[in-house]
Amino acid sequence: MQKPGLSTTATTPRVSVITPVYNCDRYITQAIESIFAQTYQSYEIIIIDDGSTDNTRSVLEPYIERIRYVYQENQGVSAARNHGINLARGELIAFLDADDFFLPDKLTGQVGVFDGQPNLGIVHSGWRRVNQQGETITDETPWDYVPKLDLEGWLRWKPIGTMGTLMFRRDWLNKVGSFQVGLGHAEDVDLVLRLSAQGCEADWLRQSTICYRQHDQNTMRDGVSQAKSINWVLDKFFASESLPLKTKLLEKQVRYNTLVWSSWYLYYTGFYSEMVEYLQKSWKYSPYLPMGTVINWIENFTEFSGNMGNDLDADKLAKTSEWQKLMSWVISNSGVS
Repeated sequence: MQKPGLSTTATTPRVSVITPVYNCDRYITQAIESIFAQTYQSYEIIIIDDGSTDNTRSVLEPYIERIRYVYQENQGVSAARNHGINLARGELIAFLDADDFFLPDKLTGQVGVFDGQPNLGIVHSGWRRVNQQGETITDETPWDYVPKLDLEGWLRWKPIGTMGTLMFRRDWLNKVGSFQVGLGHAEDVDLVLRLSAQGCEADWLRQSTICYRQHDQNTMRDGVSQAKSINWVLDKFFASESLPLKTKLLEKQVRYNTLVWSSWYLYYTGFYSEMVEYLQKSWKYSPYLPMGTVINWIENFTEFSGNMGNDLDADKLAKTSEWQKLMSWVISNSGVS
């Protein structure tokens, strides 16, 4: 009997699961075991080791006959994923970061949605946030606020917690050129925007399919790079001359919302000066009067903090020298004498 995860040339797998790994020997075993535990068994596992210098290779040795292991010099996660896509044989592509792990019905559920809707190029899902030990924090249900995954929904809300929530038809990834190499963060948003703009249809599997592990080494902790990347993606997207008028009319609101979220994330990760910079950038896109804009900033900061399970200490924020300088800037730019 063929072992789970072992594909042969005689049996083409339906799904290719691609895992880029860089110095993640602590978690990679749980990631791989979560693939083996899937209720859907027509898959192959492709591990792209992006230049790890820890014990990743030796940790993977017991699995070597059940996975496709490829080592490359360090080129970044997008290049690693693209390498995996080039090697993939499945018609459907799933991604799993090395520090996350699948829930057992991940592949069954998403393949089922594809089977029911052959027009789809993407099936998205919810995710479960877990702590460093893998214990549940909360389940995220983004379809509650983004019921329709069209271009407007992707643009306004960017409802992606981790690449592992998404499953793609490989033909669509090949069509748009896969991931933007060199983009430090937001490569997932960049990809789905390019796909959706080309007419790629998407729908939800309304359940959590993956556990997203929160720990100190998450790439999301780098607030400055995250803010630069997501706003660079929007710069590139809205610079396209082929966008329909309906999409172009969304730019002001999308940019405002994204800049305010970036500002909050910079605050959340401790970059107060950069927080001020991005709130100032949001000013020209604001649909509100000056004091209404400030109130909206605070409301958004409160909401975003709540989504992370924290309460915003507005008094502490107001007492920072950066916030006080920002309020002086607001007064000077609002025509208030």
